[in-house]
Amino acid sequence: MNYTQRQKVGTVIKYVILILVGFVMIYPLIWMVGATFKTNNEIFSNLTPFTAHPTLDGYKNAMNDYGGQINLFKSMVNTYSYVLPKVLFTVISCTITAYGFGRFNFVGRNVLFSVLMATLFLPQVVMNVPQFILYNNFGWVDSPIYLPLIIPSLFAFDTYFVFMLIQFLRGIPRELDEAATIDGCNAFQTLTMVICPMLKPAIVSCALFQFMWSSNDYMGPLLYVKDPTRYPATIFVKLSMDADTGFDWNRVLAVSLISIIPSLVVFFCAQDQFIDGISAGSVKG
Repeated sequence: MNYTQRQKVGTVIKYVILILVGFVMIYPLIWMVGATFKTNNEIFSNLTPFTAHPTLDGYKNAMNDYGGQINLFKSMVNTYSYVLPKVLFTVISCTITAYGFGRFNFVGRNVLFSVLMATLFLPQVVMNVPQFILYNNFGWVDSPIYLPLIIPSLFAFDTYFVFMLIQFLRGIPRELDEAATIDGCNAFQTLTMVICPMLKPAIVSCALFQFMWSSNDYMGPLLYVKDPTRYPATIFVKLSMDADTGFDWNRVLAVSLISIIPSLVVFFCAQDQFIDGISAGSVKG
């Protein structure tokens, strides 16, 4: 077997392994879709996603409300009424913060950056109690516009994104900033017209991460949202598990599947920019 043949065989083996691994990873989602068309007995009888007697009861029951206060689509509207502003404010605040640390020298810069990075090691569970006390004193708990969930994003609260953007920013030549200054741009114009277009893959990655994390957040809404009419989809999925009448797992899985469709659509629409941002940010030093 010559070199060309060995290379072809190696390529085939790699693709076979990648296909098998990909199938194993995506199979739970395939099973989940198939299980929404099964009865409870069928769901627990085998691991195949196919059924001989499909039913739409899971999707019909998924549309039920709870006490006339909340239903699936209302909960999804509630979810994105705070997720979208949170994504927007996170991108703006983290980009400005990263630009400040990455391009300007000021007194205390290294100390402040060290403190900023140190917050990455604080688990969210440690901050839940002091944050709740603070927001409760502000009168933000059970705010109709989800202030405790949105306002922190105005102040670059998610330091991981700041760090990610700084790493990407280090790969952008400073000569571009100097050329923009010579052309008459101030610092803000340099950021918006020169830096941001080059940061686009990293910014899309930050927005996508924040969109998915915020959409899947359960603890935040559980702490700060008290009115059932304002519950997001994550809490509605929990409500769909009715312990009094028994779990209709096809309904639970149907609710879960419908609630994650927007995240899947957003991810597939932005996957090219997302991959560019992750790969570029990982090699910048």
